[in-house]
Amino acid sequence: MKKNYISVMAKLSVAKRAKSVALTFSSIAAIGIYQQTAIAEEVPLPEQVQEVVSHLVGVMATSAQAQSTPKAPDVRMTTCTVKVIDGSAEFETEAINSVFLYQEQALSKNLTQPYRQRFLEIKPLVEQKQVASIAFKPSTPATWTGLCQQPEEKRILHFNDLGTASCRVFLERQSDSNEYVGETPPEGCPIDYRGAVKVTNRIILHQTGMDTWDRGFDAEGNQVWGAKEEPYQYRWLNNLPSSP
Repeated sequence: MKKNYISVMAKLSVAKRAKSVALTFSSIAAIGIYQQTAIAEEVPLPEQVQEVVSHLVGVMATSAQAQSTPKAPDVRMTTCTVKVIDGSAEFETEAINSVFLYQEQALSKNLTQPYRQRFLEIKPLVEQKQVASIAFKPSTPATWTGLCQQPEEKRILHFNDLGTASCRVFLERQSDSNEYVGETPPEGCPIDYRGAVKVTNRIILHQTGMDTWDRGFDAEGNQVWGAKEEPYQYRWLNNLPSSP
């Protein structure tokens, strides 16, 4: 009887140790997965700024969408980096982690007459852990038409050339990919274009281009133009010339 008791207790002890080892390995595996996920998510904000810039710089168009959806416009969006110079130390401090871009949109059949031109400041928002895209409306848009066709060393402007800050989009990096999703503020941004006084937008930056829900609303809150059933689907065409 005593031998049988000892044998049973020994078996129980072995089973308990095996269970403990299994739980230990399980815990280690879980910690490893958590650490890998945390590392993947902890991309420094300055690096996120550069990722957003890489998603934007170049030439994209909605040509493929226009071919498959007859009512969809065929629009080309061209974006390039610019250098902004200003003599003040305050500007140099505030813009130390910012990247400035020039962007224009035009119908593909009328590229010399863009209907939207803007400068963008891509900057990190440390407290919000987001990347902001601040749009500036230049006072003399025609002056800058075709700027991205110039080599990088000639794409230089003064801070006053940026114009008035007109809109902001707040972008967040998706933890399961390097895509960025952003939106305008809930109240939208002021605009005076084709009967609209307010514009809202939702943007997705991804590997093949960008999807945007660009919508204009009149003073009564009615949508007068923009995306409805599906977003505008911009897809990459080519990159831009850079300095040699």
